[in-house]
Parts: sequence; C-alpha cells; structure tokens
Amino acid sequence: MNKNTLIGSILIAVIVIWWMAVNNANAEAQAAARAAKAKAAAAQVSKDSASTLVVPKKTPEIKAAPVLGGAQAEATSDSVIASEAKQSVAPKAEIAERSVTVENDKFIMTLTNKGAKVKSVIVKALPDSTGKFPELIQDTTLGAFDLMLDNADLSEAMFELGNTPAKIVVTDSAKVQFAFQDANGNQVIRSYGFTKDGPAVRQENKFIGFQPNAYELAWKGGLKETEDIPKSKGFMGLGGGSTYYFSEVVFNDRYSVEREMPREQASFNATEGKIVWAGLRRKYVAMTVQFDEAVPAVLKTKHMKVDDSEVDPGTYKLTIADDFRGAQSLNYDLMILPLKWDELASLNKDYEKIIVSGWSWCGADVWFVWICKMLLKLLNLFYSIIPNYGVAIILVTIIVRGITTPFTVKQIKSTRGMAALKPQLDEINLKYRTDPQKKQAAMMELYSKNNINPLASCTGGCLPMLIQMPIFMGLFFVLGRAIELRGAPAFLWISDLSRSDVVWSGISIPIIMPSGLAILPWLMVATTYFQTKVTMSSNAGMDPAQQKMMVWMMPAMMLLFSAVMPSGLVLYWIIGNIWSIAQYKYIYSKFPPINGSTPKTSSKLKGKNVKDAEIVK
Repeated sequence: MNKNTLIGSILIAVIVIWWMAVNNANAEAQAAARAAKAKAAAAQVSKDSASTLVVPKKTPEIKAAPVLGGAQAEATSDSVIASEAKQSVAPKAEIAERSVTVENDKFIMTLTNKGAKVKSVIVKALPDSTGKFPELIQDTTLGAFDLMLDNADLSEAMFELGNTPAKIVVTDSAKVQFAFQDANGNQVIRSYGFTKDGPAVRQENKFIGFQPNAYELAWKGGLKETEDIPKSKGFMGLGGGSTYYFSEVVFNDRYSVEREMPREQASFNATEGKIVWAGLRRKYVAMTVQFDEAVPAVLKTKHMKVDDSEVDPGTYKLTIADDFRGAQSLNYDLMILPLKWDELASLNKDYEKIIVSGWSWCGADVWFVWICKMLLKLLNLFYSIIPNYGVAIILVTIIVRGITTPFTVKQIKSTRGMAALKPQLDEINLKYRTDPQKKQAAMMELYSKNNINPLASCTGGCLPMLIQMPIFMGLFFVLGRAIELRGAPAFLWISDLSRSDVVWSGISIPIIMPSGLAILPWLMVATTYFQTKVTMSSNAGMDPAQQKMMVWMMPAMMLLFSAVMPSGLVLYWIIGNIWSIAQYKYIYSKFPPINGSTPKTSSKLKGKNVKDAEIVK
C-alpha cells in the first residue's frame, strides 16, 4: 500500500465516523423533540379535560394508515403520539339502551338512558271512555329534555343506570340517577326525583371534572292532545269543535303569563326579562320546566304538525337555553299539570292563567281572571249541592243574568225615554237646521222640561253593556275550558258537556254539523230567533228591512257557531236567550214600545207629561 492510498483510507474512515456521529446526534435530537411534543400534547389534553366534555361520535372516525420515512413519517408519528395521549383513559364497554318506568299517584313516567331524558309521560287524571290514561309526549322516539352543554350534545350519549330496576312504584319518594363519563374522565350526572303524590319531578344535573359555560334543554317530542278531536271538517275548515282545542307555548316572565301560538320558528325572551317557568299546553293539560328562581333563558319554538290529523292544531318543539354564570349545576322541576283551577292556584306560580288570561295593559290579567275564578267557584258550589253540572250551568246563568238585569232595565228605560222625545227633536232639527246655536238651546230646554239626561243613552245604555260583557265572556271561557265539564253528563241526551251533543252520527250536515246531528244547536236557533225579534221590535228607529234581516241573520250565525260548540256553552246561551225573552216581555209590559208615530201631548215618561219646548226666538 503506497502512501497516497493510506492517507485516502484514513480520510474515508474519519469521514464515515464523523457522519455516523452526526446522524446519531440528529436521531437523539429528533427523539427528544418527539417526546417533548408528546408531553405537550398530553398536557394540553389534560388542560382541555378540565373544561370540555367530549361526547363520542355516532360513527367511529376512519384514519389513514401511517406512512414510514421522511418528514411525513415524523408528522404521522407525532399525530399518533398525541392521539395516544388523548386516549389515556381507556374507553368503557358499550352500554346497552335501557328504560326505567316510574309510577306515582299522578302520572307514569318512562326514562331512557339514551340521553338520560324523558321518553314517555302518562297522566292519570284524564282517562278516556275505556278508562285508559293518555300519553302526553307526541313523539316518544324523540322524547323530551335532551341536554346540550356548550357544543357537547348528550341526546345520543349512553348513560350508566347501574342496578336501577326497570319499574319503580313510588311509595314515599324515589330517585333515578344516570351517569355519563367521557374519554377524559369528565362526568355528567342526571337524576330525577319523585314523590308519591306530587306533580313535580326534580331534575338535577351535576358536572364532575369540568364546568360548562352554557346549556340547552331540547323538548323535541312535543305535547300530545289528550282528547279525541273530531276528524271531520266544519265551519271555516275547522274540525267539529276543534276551535276549543288548544296548543300553545306558555311561560311566566314575572310580569304576566304569556300564551303563544306561533306558526313559524319563533324566539321569546331573547333580549330582556326572566323566565319563572316555561312549557307547552293542550286543552286540559300542561307540562312545564319550573326554575328555582327566575332566569334570563331564551325560548325557541318550532311548530310540529301531527301527521295523522288534519284538524289537530299541532304541537311545538321547544328549546330553553341559558348561560350558567358561575352556577355549578343545573336544577329545575318538571311539572305535569292537569288544568284544574284550584290545584294550579295552590302552586302559587300563576299557573291558573294558562286556563284564562287577560290583557295586562288594562289589568285584565288580574280582574278578568278573578271574575272567571269566581264563576268557576260558583259553578262548583252548585255542583256540590246538586251533583249535575248541567243544572249548575242553568243556575249560574240565571244568577248572572239576574245580577245584570238592573243594568238592562236601565238601558231599556233610557232608550225608551229618548225615543219618546224623537218627534219633538225631529221638529227642532228641521226648524233650526240653519242655526246650530238655537237648535242646541231648544233641545236642551226640551230635555230639561222632561227630566231627560242627554248622556243617559250612553251611561244608561252602553255603560251597563260594558259592565255585563266581562261577566258574560268569563262564563263563556270558563264553560269552554273547565276540566270539570270533561265527560260530565247533564240530562236526557246530553252525555258530555265538553263536546257537541251529537245524537246521531249517521246523519251529518256538511260544514254545519259534520260530526252528526245535534239537538241543542237547533234550540239555540229557535231561542235566538225569538230573542232577536223581541229586541228588534223595541227599536223604533231601525229600518224595518234591517230589522227583518237581523231577525234571520242572527239565528243563522248562531247555528254555524253553536253546532260545533261544547254542549255546556250552547246550554248556557239557550238559557240566556230564554231569560232575555222573558225579561224584555216583562219590561215592555211596563214600558210599552213606541210604534213610530208622533206621540200625543199626553204621552207619559216616568209618570210625567211630555212637555213641548218653548222655542227660543
């Protein structure tokens, strides 16, 4: 080996040794960098786990196979290490779907561990004709009260139920607890507390290992109508009597109880106000979420059509959303409320205003609700004496009309007094048609000599009607909505005062009586005809053609409306018509109607001669 060859070999060996040392140092540096990244990823996951709930996806995520070598291999290796760090808590075995049914004196509720939500509610207060109790959730596959925390939707999450039995009958109190744990060890505990005879279910949501910022409760299944709505269409395209079936979003915003019927997506309480309770209502039942204290929650609704019914007004999907603002848990009461006035009023949360409410701007949400309350108490008082709501309706109607009769008498006497002076007034109007001042002076002199107050036509006529109207309207609403009349028979053929008195379903009149032949509407037509005829005959100032039109138009209109009214309402109007006919006949016997001719100078008004005015020249 020559000198040059030896030197070249030594240089090559040095270069190889140097290259191997450099590569080894790079490998150690890369390994240290990967370890540091893995540690940082694990620290970040630990940090996230303290504030974020991770809900498993419905389908597993599909990942690409790693590619070895080069920069891409390093990136893939980093991703795998981070993924392994995130999965430091081993996933549990798959949880099977289970349900728990809890029964107390008021209802039967079924809970599911899929979302730890309410699946079914059967209320015990509204049995059908076969004695079967109705389901309250319109779509039990969707259920009610799904929970979302921030962006984590728990509606499909499977909760642990432990050793909870499938059926629980509450003898004193009971509690059903659901537990969910994510991959990071964070937990959500949802529990439902029951009492033996209470209408409330205590729902508590606790969070372990994290603190959410906001929540959303989703009631996706809606509220089902407990009553059978007639399937045929009636006046104005409505089902027979479906005008008296309700589907509303109801809530108490501390200032008033609101009853809303949106047909499109709507939002309530979004900018101001606080919610005491909120929920859905049907004719005889409501379900609400009642908070421990008023909260600035936002309500969002979406109309939900009932597919198998053309006349059902449908229900709503309801969401309630709010921030936690430092609260460590989410607690509220689920209220299942048959709409019986006394039971609702005893809760002291204004729930009775779900049945009847009024405009707050004029105070009707207080005084009109009070009138309805007193009328219902009177109805129940008579029922306690004579256990027949048909008789109770007749007695209440007679008493109410008896109380308002003095106002009617004053109204008629005032009208008759003005009509007695009409010929003289016509002469004054004609004689002084070009001199308003002299005409006014002559008219005032005529009024004064005959003790007539020119304002009496308003104070004696319109004002009494304004006083009577809230009472009549109150009785109308009470009879149409009182749960006491549900399935209550009266007498003879009237078997249910809350429904039309159909006696033969084999014969129906399209639009007017689509569900079958009823009797009370025809009695309503007859009494309305005679009542209108008696009333119109006293109005000497009305054109005869108009009188004739009204005599026939009013009965026709009442036939259209009364044919689908609950029979309790129709009975009330019939008794009212009979009272009016007798009342007008008696009053006109004391104050004979003016026949339109010019009265003689001996005409009487309140026992005094009607004197001609001395015309001022």
